[in-house]
Amino acid sequence: MADKVIYAMYDDDDVLKDGAKKLVSKGVKVAEVFSPFPIHGIDPIIGVKNTRLGIMAFLYGLTGLTLATIGMRYFMIVDWPMNIGGKPNFSYMENILSFIPITFEFTVLCAAHGMAVTYLLVNKTLPGMPAQNPDPRTTDDKFVMEFRMSENSSFSENELEEMLKETGMIEMDQKEVH
Repeated sequence: MADKVIYAMYDDDDVLKDGAKKLVSKGVKVAEVFSPFPIHGIDPIIGVKNTRLGIMAFLYGLTGLTLATIGMRYFMIVDWPMNIGGKPNFSYMENILSFIPITFEFTVLCAAHGMAVTYLLVNKTLPGMPAQNPDPRTTDDKFVMEFRMSENSSFSENELEEMLKETGMIEMDQKEVH
């Protein structure tokens, strides 16, 4: 079954934010906002939950810390012990201070790469994935709010359009999505 989607375009982020507040206060559900830059404060208005990316960064960092510790112990103590600068090579604990910079850097490397890949996967923006942007102008200077009629079934299409016109939008578009 096809769902009708309405896109309301704005030329100012403050007008969009004020319009979103008015619509949400009337019970309208905003599905998505497309913007060329982050609009601070829009997430709580349209009901976007906080991200768990920070938790994932911590887990990726722990993975990096673990791999660095296991790798350095194996490479420098077990497999190929070397006397570098007169430091003993028979115990990891005696060498731990010299391993701290490498451990830190590998922890940061794993956390940063893990967050970047997770972000791209969750947002479906990996290279080769089709764009989900309704209008290319939202990458330049326009802002778009998306409304799904299935989520706003308590309003008729005409009622929703009238409410949108009161928010200061400059253009409206409708599409059928499957």
